[in-house]
Amino acid sequence: MPKPESFPIEKIFVPTKQKKALKPETVAEIAESILEIGQQAPISVRLDGDRLVLVEGLHRLEACKALGEPTILGVLVTAELAQHKPLLTERPEVEAERIKMARLKQLRLEKEAAEASAAALKRVNATQAPRIHSTKGTRGEPKASPGRIVKSKPKSLSDWITQQKGSGGRY
Repeated sequence: MPKPESFPIEKIFVPTKQKKALKPETVAEIAESILEIGQQAPISVRLDGDRLVLVEGLHRLEACKALGEPTILGVLVTAELAQHKPLLTERPEVEAERIKMARLKQLRLEKEAAEASAAALKRVNATQAPRIHSTKGTRGEPKASPGRIVKSKPKSLSDWITQQKGSGGRY
């Protein structure tokens, strides 16, 4: 683990996402603690070009700012370590919220994919030309003339006999 060193507070950039998680009551508690026993845990920062970017320790940084401190104890970490470290130190409720949000995103994506698939199927069905029965007869089917009513095929022998008797045909 790198050795803690002193960083100028005004040179540390805080990402907007982290600023949204700031709780003033936590800052006040940490400021009181720093006044009594000093800063015990260093913050984590990483280099991004010529500036320092806060990785971990927003409330400690804000507490030191509120106390008027010009510098803060911190550890310089690499970008790879900076990506993995917050996951290891998150509180259980933060981790649970992250898992919940990932699951909701997955469900939303699955729903959108299902809707897109259904819409594509409707488009395919709508673009297929409906089958039009021609008046020309095909093999095994009698010609359908405008005056002739085409009856449905009988389901049983007795239905066929009844149909033949009704149409005057021989059986």
